[in-house]
Parts: sequence; C-alpha cells; structure tokens
Amino acid sequence: MIQHIKEKLNDKKLITVVSLDIEGAFDSAWWPAIRTRLAEEKCPVNIRRMIDSYLNDRCVRVRYAGVECRRDTNKGCVQGSIGGPILWNLVLDPLLKGLEQRGDYCQAFADDVVLIFSGDTALEIQRRANAALEYVRGWGIRNKLKFAPHKTCAMVVTRKLKYDVPLLSMGGVAIGMSEEIKILGLTVDHKLTFNTHVANVCKKAINIYKQLARAAKVSWGLHPEVIRSIYMAAVEPVILYAASAWAPAARKVGVQKHLNSVQRGFAQKLCGAYRTVSLHSALVLAGLLPLDLRIQEAAALYEMKKGVTSLAGREVERVVAFADTPHPAKHTAMGFVSLVDQSLVETHNSQDIRFFTDGSKIEGKVGAALSLWDREAEIKSSKLSLPSCCTVCQAELLAICVATRQILRRQEGTFGIYSDSKAALQTVTNQSALHALAVEARANLSVALSQGKVTSLFWIKAHAGLEGNERADHLAKEAALKNKTRPDYDLCPVSFVKRQIRLESQGEWNRRYGNGATAGVTKIFLPDAADAYRIVRKILPRGVITQVLTGHGGFSEYLHRFKCKENPSCICDPSAIESVPHIILECPIFARERWTLEQELEIELSLQNIRHIMLKGKAREKLLEYAEAIANKTIRRNKET
Repeated sequence: MIQHIKEKLNDKKLITVVSLDIEGAFDSAWWPAIRTRLAEEKCPVNIRRMIDSYLNDRCVRVRYAGVECRRDTNKGCVQGSIGGPILWNLVLDPLLKGLEQRGDYCQAFADDVVLIFSGDTALEIQRRANAALEYVRGWGIRNKLKFAPHKTCAMVVTRKLKYDVPLLSMGGVAIGMSEEIKILGLTVDHKLTFNTHVANVCKKAINIYKQLARAAKVSWGLHPEVIRSIYMAAVEPVILYAASAWAPAARKVGVQKHLNSVQRGFAQKLCGAYRTVSLHSALVLAGLLPLDLRIQEAAALYEMKKGVTSLAGREVERVVAFADTPHPAKHTAMGFVSLVDQSLVETHNSQDIRFFTDGSKIEGKVGAALSLWDREAEIKSSKLSLPSCCTVCQAELLAICVATRQILRRQEGTFGIYSDSKAALQTVTNQSALHALAVEARANLSVALSQGKVTSLFWIKAHAGLEGNERADHLAKEAALKNKTRPDYDLCPVSFVKRQIRLESQGEWNRRYGNGATAGVTKIFLPDAADAYRIVRKILPRGVITQVLTGHGGFSEYLHRFKCKENPSCICDPSAIESVPHIILECPIFARERWTLEQELEIELSLQNIRHIMLKGKAREKLLEYAEAIANKTIRRNKET
C-alpha cells in the first residue's frame, strides 16, 4: 500500500486513503451469503454439506446471575476457529473483485479494507470515491453487513503545498478527514514521516524496559541470556513490525535518536554496565546491532524474498506457495531406509538401477553429482554445477531431484536413490517442506509410481567404503573445482542473503563506531565493531569485566568525575590519573602481574598490542583474567579509602 502511494506521489497526484470499518464483521457474516458463495466457487457438494451441518442449529447462550438466555443465530464466523477466516474471505471476496473491476485500488486483510483514490484534482477524487463508497454500502446491505461511516477514516496524502480536500460521504453521512490512519497496527500519517508510529512503538518498548529494570540490576537479577531472550522475542518484534513499509524513516536523525534511547537501556542491562556508559560501548559489549540498521535489514530481506530487489543480479530462492502443492489427499507416503553398515547395504542392494548422489562445497565452490549403477558397475555419471553462494544442502537436493528426473525418462523397473545427506532425504520425504527442489522431487516420484516405477530412498554412511558413494563424492568435488559450465541451479539461498545483508550492516556499524567520539576505553580493547560482534558472545562481559572494558567503574578517574573522590590520581604517583589504561599498562603497583602475563603471552602489553591479543582465544582469556584481578584490587582499595 505504501509503495502504491509513493508511486502516485512521484506522479504528482493528489491521493486519498479511506479505511473502511465493518461493524462486528466476523460476528455479522450472513450464512445464506456463505452458502451462496460456496456454490458460486463450485465447492464440492460433500464439503458444502459439512459446512451446512456446521452452521445448522447454532445458538448463543448467556448465563448471568443464575439465569440463562438462549437465542438462535443465523450469522457469524466463530472467532478463533480454523474455518472462520476462510468463510469470511468467501463473503468479502466479491466486494474486492467488484471494486477491482470498477478500477478502484483496494487492499484487505480479514475485515480491514483500504481504498486508495488518486487524481489531479480533489473534485475528480471526490466523484470517484463517493461512487465507490456507495457501491460498498450497497454491497453491505445485500450481504447484511453494516459499514460504519462515523468510524470510517480518510486521509489526504500529497506533496502539493496548496490543494482542496475532497468531501466524502457514505449513506448521507460525511466522512471526516484525519492526519493519520492506523492500518493493521501501522500508524500512517499524511506526510509519510511515520513519526507517530515510531513514538508509539518506542513507548511500548520503554514500558517493557521499565518492567525489566526492576528485575535486572548490575550485580544481581536476571541472567544476561534471559534479558537477551526478552529483547529478541519481545522488544525487537515490536520495533521491527511492518519495517518494510517505514524503513526509509529510520534514516532520519530524529527517528534514530528515539530508537537509540530505547536500545541503550537494554544494552546496558545485557552487559551489566553503569547508566553512564555510552550507547556505542553498550551496543558493542552487548553484541546488538543498532535498531535502525536492524530495521533496514528486515526491510531488505523482505524485499529480496518477495523479488522486489535482487542481490547483485541473482534471484533469491523462494519456497513453493502452499496453493501450488498437491492436495493433501493426493500425497504419496514417502520415507527412506537408513543403511548404517555394509551388511544392510547388501541386503537392500536389489534394484535394477541405483543412483548414488552427493553434493560438495570445497574452496568456496559448490558442485553436485550422481552416479548410475546397474547391478554390477557404473553405467553413467553426471556432474552438476552451482554458484559459490549456494549451500551443500542445495547441492544434495539438486542431485536427488535430477535423479528423479532421470527415473521419469527410463523404462519400467525398480530404482534406488542413495544419499549420504540425511537432511536432504528428510526434506524430500517431508510433505510439508516447501523447498522447490524437494517439491519437484516428490512430484517426480509420484508420477514415476503412477507409471509403475518403484523407487526406494536410502541413507548411507559417508566415506564408509561404499564404491558408488565414493564415486559420487569424487565427481561432486570435481564438479565444484573444475566445472566451467553454466550453473544447473543458480537461485541464491536465503541464508546467503541474510549473511550479505548482515555484512553490510556491520560495515555501517563499524563506521559509526570508529567515527564516534565516545567509547574511548572500549576501543582500546575492541577497536572493530564487526570483530567485537563475534568476540563478546564468547566472553559475555559482566560486572568488573564490563567496568574494565568501558572505564566506568570504581576507578579514581571515574569516581572523581562524579565527585565521589577528591582527585583522580593513582596512589603510585599523584600526577598519574588512575584510569583503566593506566592500571593495566603503566601502574608500577601491578608490575609483577603485568610481567607474568607478558611472559605467558610472549608479547609486550601495550595499547597497540591489546587489540591483537583480544582476537586470540586463550590469550584473550588470560588478558581479561589479569585485568579483572587488578581491577578488583583497585576497586576494593578505592572503596576502603
């Protein structure tokens, strides 16, 4: 809807958005209309009879103060039922088709219907909109549904500085104009700034934070992973809802400030930091991407999945629509046999033709292969090429799918498909798996069965010495490394798309982090935000470690800053400021511990070397242990004095 409005704005049109309100929509769905619609859609008689039985003799009962009132009903889709939305869609569908045939732009989700009118003048929009609204009202009367004009909202969207407002009415009742409309939880304003929507979702997130703050303190309370789960499962979904519609607004500085104020509190709770810690430090130590970048990620992923945009010219792999799969009644029961040892292989090795399939990803290149064997030896082989963005699972599925295609081209007989990928076989045999290759493989196997060709699926252990499997593995590696032909399958997996989008986000985050004026101490340890994103999950900064990594803790410099100590100097030298870099790298009081660490790490402890030490697992652990130990001594001494 937003995309349509923006297209009309680019054409310099005047746009009017009308959101219709149906009084008690689901409760008012008229049963005779449902029965008529089932007949019009040529629904099978047995299903129509079943729905007639479902709707027959229904009543509403209310018990109150010991008295029961009973009333028969002839309308309503039971809310919360599985069939309710389908029955409602049947009723509403003719209205949408009728509006479309009239040339009016409409969208609907359940009982939320939106009409959009565009034109050069308000008079033109007024004429078309009032005619459409009268058509809607007449349809409602015929189907015993009442549209409420006083609840129907309208809004004008335009880039023109001077314009007239269309006068809309429905059934003689004027429809008022407003500056914003809430549609499916998204508040759309007349200038498409989405400032109101951002303010609303930020308010919801802050309310969640206030409840969380009571149970998560610096030294006690909820575990960081519990806080992370709450943030990921409750806060981010609230913020990211409908991100694809309002993502451009997240690039504005004002919106980013709103989002940052929400995220900063959660990030500080995650890493157990003081409230004075900057946003950059808190996000890096919590391992959270800035919310505005997460919004851009969600929007980009949505657009690529829907085919609106592509990744470097590559089409993104999409699952098959449920409506395009076979009816559940036509599903063929499928399964595979696991052959865990050679004796089981020999027991089941009785097919006329055996297909050994395999996929391989080596040196960043992907290939697949299948080897055809009769009862004695290999009779044919095929190499399949895939682009480097593809996964091994895609290669395995492609090999199995190609095997089923070849089975269709062969004469009657028995066939066996042997694969060492249990995941690929489970995808193929699972009727609810909607991967395009798996759906095609199942369809091919069903057709082959109808032709009298019996096909069995087997899982075999990889690299167990089985000749056919070893041959397929060798061919797959050759296909990956040496094949220069056009790819047999070149759809980009969603996992690769997510990875590329995340890399772009991390690059932008790293630029902001590096150019920011805050997080000076954190940058000593973690100068690169992308590296920090990988490291913090391994160290889970908390307590004293967080104080060390941020410089906000029981150190003289920090305590003096907030007037908790008379001067910021260290006891080693009145002219030396007691900061984190000082106690770790320079303070003579801790010279022995520092020397011991340098001998263990075989590297001098300096500002330039700390960043390199943090990238190495065991060295990082020793550095943080050393930093925590001397920080504890410093904090304890400052408490006593």
